[in-house]
Amino acid sequence: MILPVLLAALALPPIPSGPALEQAIAARDAALFGVMFEQCDPAALTDLVTGDMEFYHDKGGLMAHDAFLADYAKTCAAKRAPDAWRSRRALVAGTMKVYAIPGFGAVEEGAHLFYERKGEGPERLAGRARFSILWKLDADGRWRMARAFSIDHAPVP
Repeated sequence: MILPVLLAALALPPIPSGPALEQAIAARDAALFGVMFEQCDPAALTDLVTGDMEFYHDKGGLMAHDAFLADYAKTCAAKRAPDAWRSRRALVAGTMKVYAIPGFGAVEEGAHLFYERKGEGPERLAGRARFSILWKLDADGRWRMARAFSIDHAPVP
């Protein structure tokens, strides 16, 4: 039982530490949320997540890999309408924390704000939430989201 875990750990590149780990995860966070909220690129999102990814949301429940990607593609298609609602996510400065998980990757946690606008109309602050993401470092050296928890959603007064 221990041997497969050790062999899997040996196949991974070393997990960076300190500022190098924080920079790597900050870059992946920016890439993930850039694709999710600004680019609407299902192929790019597929490359940012593991094949067994799970997304847990305090309002919507669990969405596993296939349902998550299908929902994302549907949302992207709807955003193409000129009067569609569009969202933007902003990481709250100073809230991102990153913790190494030896032999696997890292956990990122933080808080973010969500902004929305209808069509090309004015943007307004719509809400806030907290999140935790389990990032897996693959043997190819790429970080992919394996699990995500999106919790404590609330409007912003």
